[in-house]
Amino acid sequence: MNLAIKEMKKNKVRFLILGSIVFLVSLLTFIISGLANGLSQDNAALIKDLPAGQFYMNKDADETYNLSKIDSSTQNEMLNKQKDAVAFSIQMGFINDKAGKQQSVAFVTATDSPLFENVKHEEIILDSSLKDKGIQVGDTVTNNQFSGKFIVKGFVEQKKYSHAPVAYISMEDYKEIYRVEEMQLVFAPDGDATQSYTGLQAFSKNDFLNTIPSYSAEQMSLNMIVWFLVVISGMLFAIFFYMMNVQKIGLYGILKAIGLKTSKLFKMIWTQMVVITIISLALSIALSQIFNQFAPQGMPFSLSLATTTQLSIVFIIIGFIGATISGIQIKKIQPLQAIQQGEV
Repeated sequence: MNLAIKEMKKNKVRFLILGSIVFLVSLLTFIISGLANGLSQDNAALIKDLPAGQFYMNKDADETYNLSKIDSSTQNEMLNKQKDAVAFSIQMGFINDKAGKQQSVAFVTATDSPLFENVKHEEIILDSSLKDKGIQVGDTVTNNQFSGKFIVKGFVEQKKYSHAPVAYISMEDYKEIYRVEEMQLVFAPDGDATQSYTGLQAFSKNDFLNTIPSYSAEQMSLNMIVWFLVVISGMLFAIFFYMMNVQKIGLYGILKAIGLKTSKLFKMIWTQMVVITIISLALSIALSQIFNQFAPQGMPFSLSLATTTQLSIVFIIIGFIGATISGIQIKKIQPLQAIQQGEV
C-alpha cells in the first residue's frame, strides 16, 4: 500500500486527471439516474406506490388498460374471493378551474379500498401539484362531460399517472363522464400468478408498468445511458492503468528481479483504483445529493440513497475489473528481458 501511495504522490497530475474524469462520469451517472427515477415517479407513481400484487385486465384489451372492461359478475367474484382486492379505472381527461382554464388530469375511481382515496358524488381529490396552478381546497372545478360540479375536498402528495396529476372522483361521476359501466382493472394485493380468472390476463406490478404508454421506452433509454456511463468508467480505468503499466514495464521487471511478487503489484494497482474511486464517488455523491435537495421545482428528479449506494458498488466493481484487466500484462513480464529493454 505504501508503494501505491508513494507512486500516487509522485504522479499527482496523472491520478488527478483520472480522478476528475471518474468524478464527472459518476456525477453524470447519478444525475441521469435521478432523472430516470423522477420521470418514473412522474409517469407512474399511482401504480408504483401500490403494494406488490397482481393486476388483472381483459384479455381482449391486448394489454391496453384503457380498452379493458371487466365484466361485473367476474369483478364481484374476484372481490368476494380476495377481500383486499380493488377494482379501479384510469382515464386521461381535464378539469376547468375557477378561472375557466383547463388542467390535464388522470381521473381515477375505485371500489372501496384503503389503497385509493374514497370520494363522494361531486367531490374530487387532486394531486398537490395542482396547488401551484392556483387550485385550493373548497374550489369548484368542472368537466365538459360532467353535468354537475366538483368540489375540491383535498390534495394528495406525489400521485401522478402518465405525467399528469391524479384526480380521484366517485364511481358514479366517472361513469357519467366516460359513459361506461365496467371497471378496467382489478388489483389483488399479495396475489400471485397462480390465481387465474377466465377471460382475464394477470400482470405483476413491473409487467403492468410496462403496459403504460411511453413508460417502458422512457425508462429503457435513460437506463441504457446510465449503464453505458458505468461501462465507460470501467474502460477508463483499464485504459489508464494499461498506459501506466506500459510506461513502467522496466520498473516492474526490476521489482520482480529483486523478489517482489506479481500479486504485490496487482495489490498496488487495486489500492490506487480504490483510493481514486472512493474519493471521486464521495465528491459526486455529495454534489448529487445537494442537487437532489435543491433541484428546480417541477423537475422530475429523485435520487435515493439506496440507488446511490447500488451504483457506487457497481462503479467499484467495474473499476476493479478494468484495473485487473490492465494488469494482466504485468503477469507476463520477464524480469531480465524487461531490464534489457531499458524501459525504466
